[in-house]
Amino acid sequence: MANGRVVQTADRTIGSRQLAALLPAEVRARPGYRALADAVRTLILDGRIALHVRLPAERELAEAVGASRATVTGAYDLLRESGYVRSRRGSGTWTELPEGHAPVGTHMLVGAGGHGADGEPGIDLAIAAMGAPDGSLTDALAWAAPRLPGLARSPGYLPFGLPELRTAIADRFTRRGLATRPEQILVTAGAQQAFALVVSLLCRAGDRVVTENPTYANALDALRHARLRTGSIAVSDAGWDMEIAESTLRQTVPRLAYVIPDFHNPTGSLMPREQRLRLLAATRRTGTWLVVDETVADIALEVPPPAPLASLAPRGGADHVVTIGSLSKTHWGGLRVGWVRATAKMITELTSVRVAADMTGSVLDQLVALPLLADLDRSLPARLEQLRDRREALVDALRRHTPEWSWQLPPGGLSLWVDLGEPVSSALAERAAAAGVNIGRGARFGVDPGTFEHRLRIPYTLPPDRLEEAVRLLATAFHDGVPLTPSVERPHWVA
Repeated sequence: MANGRVVQTADRTIGSRQLAALLPAEVRARPGYRALADAVRTLILDGRIALHVRLPAERELAEAVGASRATVTGAYDLLRESGYVRSRRGSGTWTELPEGHAPVGTHMLVGAGGHGADGEPGIDLAIAAMGAPDGSLTDALAWAAPRLPGLARSPGYLPFGLPELRTAIADRFTRRGLATRPEQILVTAGAQQAFALVVSLLCRAGDRVVTENPTYANALDALRHARLRTGSIAVSDAGWDMEIAESTLRQTVPRLAYVIPDFHNPTGSLMPREQRLRLLAATRRTGTWLVVDETVADIALEVPPPAPLASLAPRGGADHVVTIGSLSKTHWGGLRVGWVRATAKMITELTSVRVAADMTGSVLDQLVALPLLADLDRSLPARLEQLRDRREALVDALRRHTPEWSWQLPPGGLSLWVDLGEPVSSALAERAAAAGVNIGRGARFGVDPGTFEHRLRIPYTLPPDRLEEAVRLLATAFHDGVPLTPSVERPHWVA
């Protein structure tokens, strides 16, 4: 079993070798009881070991990790004391969560009830998205209101999506350089649902998939939930390592590859044209479905907005490319409108999967989306200028409060991928949460456990005064004189 895959077997048991393979290398090399307990806690919190799963017997796990039985006994005792496992004589030791905790992927936003130490509402830096543009939803609702009664005379079940919206999305793809017909579009309840539907249709438990590393945390959660084996392609400050990508695809022949080539989340990098061509060719050679996430493709701050990756393929050479997107980043996350662009045949198959899950999307949301999408080219420049100002405010605050941190200024996207200079991201996020700042620790974006502990994703989507306060609190947490040490963090939901 590969790291990153959720353990959820038919008999709800994880074997000793399976658990040992999920542990970080440093724990396997020197398995102290505290380090072992911390590692198992992290696996439970991150969802890589499901809840209510029976852990291996102490003697079996001790043999698998090369430790004494006393070490495993001590680790299990700590886990019991902290509420992460329960034991009953004759039935073994089972995973659970202590009261007040929830697994990664559940909604734990500061804005949904979290507060700082002074009782005031906290600052949410876990969400890389802005509020709706002033007046945009009011105007869109006013446009939609007189048109809704006509639609309300029908049953309201439109599993493919509102026909006018499918046409509008297809036309936008065509204007961007990728000829698209309405029957190639499925309207979904956001890009996350679009991705989950694609994974559900194309993959089965145990299939190999490839993602970038780091990548969008909620996409990783979807792959883990589907019990897929995840390989990775490194994305650094220098961009994509395409030689490794081609080698990984050739050696693993994955069923699916998920990429964010346009202002990659979390790094903000933009994949060059030559690398896009190589990725198209490599996935076509291996028969791999290439899922392209365009959720932030329109957030182009320093360069022209990129054309769809599939538009670079020769005629008939992009049938293996599935493109997903949404209005969440350009307009508002509360408007649950996303889409899939693929072959007409796949759209029909995806719709069959969708009907089994939720029958249809919100007709009202889709009707409101129509004028927003039609007005996007006119309204987007002001949105982008606002983001540039907020990015400048964040950079200025970081330079003043945390001069030892470093980052690359991205050409687009919604956040900075900040290097802390030391592996304390989870500990800093925990300390910041206590001060009222919720933030996406680096490890949430890593394919493998324990990676990117020197990174924080810091969005520049809040107003400048909130960004200033957030950085001040982060800097205080970082510089307060008490050494930051790796710890098991309260799970953070990110978007």
